[in-house]
Amino acid sequence: MTEGTYVKSGSKIFDMFNILSQEAISITMKINNKYHTPEEIVELMSELTGRKTDKSFRLFPPFYTDCGKNIKIGKNVFINSCCRFQDQGGIEIGNNVLIGHNVTIATLNHEINPKKRANLTPSPVKIGNDVWIGADCTILPGVNIGDGAIVGAGSVVTKNVMKNTIVAGNPAKLIKKIEVENG
Repeated sequence: MTEGTYVKSGSKIFDMFNILSQEAISITMKINNKYHTPEEIVELMSELTGRKTDKSFRLFPPFYTDCGKNIKIGKNVFINSCCRFQDQGGIEIGNNVLIGHNVTIATLNHEINPKKRANLTPSPVKIGNDVWIGADCTILPGVNIGDGAIVGAGSVVTKNVMKNTIVAGNPAKLIKKIEVENG
């Protein structure tokens, strides 16, 4: 799924998307429908992703994903409430990342031809270290966000973001470069 290979509707991989989606719905319902301690959230995210989530991870529910198994989360990551991850194509989140309220990360595109519209092309999203994504942003398939970048609230990110830059708007455009001080 994370290789970017075209997926035909009704294929074995397409059917696997549906199986994983049902599992993800079950786990996100657990996350979203009652209070959990931060430690319990870490355990539920580990179950959802199928890999150990670091104890420094924090999430404010509700949280939605339609796969779960293709999310990789670094250390000291915070995801605020109402985020939606479409992770079939793969979402990799670096260390020290802040993701604001209501952020959508998409990794699938549909076929343009209306007769084949249910077919999919997955394309991973990679978020570097020390990134801050503001509230109400949408990150589109195939985007890489460089280390230290900031994505301004309400932005739609359609192409790669260079490291240590601030982008904003729809589509997101370079606002300025960030001067990084050592120490």
